[in-house]
Amino acid sequence: MADCIFCKIRDGQVPSTKVWEDDRTLAIMDINPLSSGHTLVLTKAHAATLWDAAPDDLRAAITAAQRVATALRQALKPDGLNMLQANGAAAFQSVPHYHLHLIPRWTNDGKGFDWPLVAGDRAQITAVAERIRGALEAGR
Repeated sequence: MADCIFCKIRDGQVPSTKVWEDDRTLAIMDINPLSSGHTLVLTKAHAATLWDAAPDDLRAAITAAQRVATALRQALKPDGLNMLQANGAAAFQSVPHYHLHLIPRWTNDGKGFDWPLVAGDRAQITAVAERIRGALEAGR
């Protein structure tokens, strides 16, 4: 896609700091890191979201993410790791090209991602689950 920054990075038109590359994926350092080592794993094939990506590209992305996450653990020794993937503006996706954020975390690092636990309505949860199961059955 001509205007996609990640496609431009993939094609060498925009510089990046690469840490991994294979036939289907590319891992680069995030230029706006939440923490030291914040890495992006992106599919080489342009797909805006999870819904648009090819299953083989998704499998390659999660495999690359595991490989890079293992290297992050060895190199930086974080206490934990967040893997984040957003789809659409409502989910705060800033670049419409499928990618995974690997974010090393340290105890008491002052970063977020926590939200208050608020019990849901069980009847509503069950009704939504039934709708999802119905959609899954229809998609077989």
